[in-house]
Amino acid sequence: MTANLLDFDLDGLAAFCERLGEKRFRATQLFRWIHQRGASDFAQMTDLARSLRDKLPSVCHITPLPVLSRQQSSDGTIKWLFDVGDGNAVETVFIPEADRGTLCVSSQAGCAVGCRFCSTGHQGFSRNLSTGEILAQLWYAEHHLRRQFGQNERVITNVVMMGMGEPLQNYSALLPALRVMLDDHAYGLSRRRVTVSTSGVVPVMDRLAQDLPVALAVSLHAPNDALRDGLVPLNKKYPLSELLDACLRYLPVAPRDFITFEYCMLDGVNDQVEHAQALVALLQTHGGRGVSCKLNLIPFNPFPDSGLRCSSPAVVQRFAQVLLAAGVVTTVRKTRGDDIDAACGQLAGDVLDRTNAAQRLAAVRQTEQAIRWVPRGGAT
Repeated sequence: MTANLLDFDLDGLAAFCERLGEKRFRATQLFRWIHQRGASDFAQMTDLARSLRDKLPSVCHITPLPVLSRQQSSDGTIKWLFDVGDGNAVETVFIPEADRGTLCVSSQAGCAVGCRFCSTGHQGFSRNLSTGEILAQLWYAEHHLRRQFGQNERVITNVVMMGMGEPLQNYSALLPALRVMLDDHAYGLSRRRVTVSTSGVVPVMDRLAQDLPVALAVSLHAPNDALRDGLVPLNKKYPLSELLDACLRYLPVAPRDFITFEYCMLDGVNDQVEHAQALVALLQTHGGRGVSCKLNLIPFNPFPDSGLRCSSPAVVQRFAQVLLAAGVVTTVRKTRGDDIDAACGQLAGDVLDRTNAAQRLAAVRQTEQAIRWVPRGGAT
């Protein structure tokens, strides 16, 4: 079986080239062609030796994910549905803003955490994505958008691992993908502009702090264990005290001097003044000095069978005012892409209905050659 070069960070690609008898600088050249220029045809890579260009199609390929669908919101948000095989699909969302372009990337097909307010969790868990499948979302989006917008410079300035799945439960694939995102020979993003969101996998938070500390966002959603146990089942394994201790350990190496806490506003569940006051007390006193943080309040995006409703705007603002009055930096996330089910917590609400249809997948795979842009000599 030939290797998909999207699966390699630069060190991995250098080791692969060495096995072919090539010098490391060839790996750097390949890396730039793949990630900076979006090339998938080795014949295009004109600064590679002809002998290497002729050799590569028999031992490797550059294969992105087939696109099942593309939707664009009235606010400019774009959502792609990618086929990852065996009836599974993942969603990737591009959010354009005046000063940035953010890509929300998936790390798993489905999610095993099962947060009560998240439609992906209701879908269930299928499998982890490979490094190449994580990077293929960025590779496709970046170079597709450059062509769409008619520009050569970078379109995606920020990546958030906030799509489908719990990134830290797929750490072995996540870590090399992050390395590629940060590598100056690839996408060249700063650690401040790459964010990993977690529901609180404490031991792996510590590993990330040691290996590659990027910006960290923690799905909090409750000010006490009793409430959080029912919203984020992982809390039963890693309760709030352990989670906040891990945040304190992360802060000294974090690229920003704060942790972002995500808090989904649920009507009558976690949105009362007493919840806000308890949240202030928790964050400002934990560990004797509190946790340097920013609170991101997220209006809940309803989906079928959740049994939950979004807090009213007035309640959200009241909650925010309690936090702000106590000196906690707080923002209310603007909902983006909700008309195409691309808003926070909505991803994959009906993915299974769309992707389990054998006829649909068969039709997609029949047009695979047009979608993949891969020369047949380089595919497996």
